[in-house]
Amino acid sequence: MQRKFSNYLLFAAAIAILAGGLKIAGWLPMLTQRDLMRKYASVEDVKAELSFREIRVPSYFPQNLSWPPSTVLAQGKPFPALIMEFEQAGGKSAGLVISQSGSASFRTDGRIKIAQLKEKVGYPLKGRDATLEVGTCGNGDPCSRISWSEGNTHITVAARSTPLELIKVAESMFR
Repeated sequence: MQRKFSNYLLFAAAIAILAGGLKIAGWLPMLTQRDLMRKYASVEDVKAELSFREIRVPSYFPQNLSWPPSTVLAQGKPFPALIMEFEQAGGKSAGLVISQSGSASFRTDGRIKIAQLKEKVGYPLKGRDATLEVGTCGNGDPCSRISWSEGNTHITVAARSTPLELIKVAESMFR
């Protein structure tokens, strides 16, 4: 009887060691590849862990959106990139998505996608050449997106809102 008990105890210890080893093995990629795209708790955590020169956050924030960002994703390699998603108040869907990246080909159309583009025009945004896109989301709600470059950084702001509201948010990102 005692031999059976010690075998069970030995088996349980081996399972615990195996589970602990797998847990540690799961953390290793994050420790060795800190710069790859991953989720962060806040914009401050991104600033502390990755070498972003400047992170633009709007000072004007519509009341129908929740602060702080519901999702913050960032990477340092192969190029710096940051995505901030803000949920609509009381809802589960993204109402505003702001992305900043070191690559013009970086796209964040996933959460707010313009299903039907009605107009795409050049727009002067506080002395910068921006591209404004206006249309509707899949559910028929208004969707807008504006994008521009600041040196080597490409910034895109997309919202489930009218272009006027979107432009207010984008303009408030300049200090």
